[in-house]
Amino acid sequence: MNSLSFLNHELAQFPSPEFALTDPNGLLAIGGDLHPKRLLSAYYNGIFPWFNENDPILWWSPDPRAVFVPGSMQVSRSLKRHIKRHGWRFSVDQAFDRVIENCAKTRIGKEGTWITPDIQLAYKKLHRQHKAHSIEVWEGDELIGGLYGIAIGQVFCGESMFHLKSNASKAAMLMLHQHLLAHKFRLIDAQVMNPHLESLGAKALKRSDFINLLKRFRDIEVASDAWHAKEVYLGF
Repeated sequence: MNSLSFLNHELAQFPSPEFALTDPNGLLAIGGDLHPKRLLSAYYNGIFPWFNENDPILWWSPDPRAVFVPGSMQVSRSLKRHIKRHGWRFSVDQAFDRVIENCAKTRIGKEGTWITPDIQLAYKKLHRQHKAHSIEVWEGDELIGGLYGIAIGQVFCGESMFHLKSNASKAAMLMLHQHLLAHKFRLIDAQVMNPHLESLGAKALKRSDFINLLKRFRDIEVASDAWHAKEVYLGF
C-alpha cells in the first residue's frame, strides 16, 4: 500500500521506495534532516531530497527513473566542434563549492529551486567526506559550467548542472560520462526524465528495475584515485 512516512531528527531507516505515492509521483517521506549519514542512506536506497526553501524536507523515489549507462550519451558533431573551437578545459573536484553555488544561482526563478543554503551546506559536507563530487568546465580561468552529484559504489547520482555559456552543461555531462566509464562506474542516476535528458540519451527504467541495479552496484568499490582533484581531458 502506498503511504507517506514522517521522519523525525533521529537517524532511522527510510521506508522502502515501493511505498512511495503515485501522486505526486515518488513522494516517500517528509521531515528529518540533511545530516550526511541520512543523505548517504537515502542515496544508497534510491531516494533523494527535493523541496523548495521554507518547505519541509521532502524525500522522493519516482517511478520511472531516468538513467544513463556511462558512455551512452548521444554526442553531436557540432558539440564536439564547439568544445574544440573554444578550447574548453575540464577538471574533477577542483571547484565543488563554486559548482553547487552556481547551480543554485542559475536556478533562481525556475521551477524546483531546491538548492537552498541548507542543501548547499549539506552537500559541501559530503564533498569534504569524499562522497559528493563535481565536474567543472573552464574557458581560460573562468568557470563556465559544471555538475555535481553523489558517488555510491559504481553508481553516480546526478543532482544538478549549470552553464554560463551555451553547451557548457552538455560538455560537463560528456566529461562525466567519459570519467565514469574510465573508472568502471556502471550507472548514472538522473532522477526524473525530461526532454533535455532524453535528448542526451537517458532511458526511463521502472523503479523496481532501477533499485535492483542499484543493489547490484552500490557496494562495489571503485579505484581510490577516481576522484582526486585534477584536470581531465576529453578523448576526442
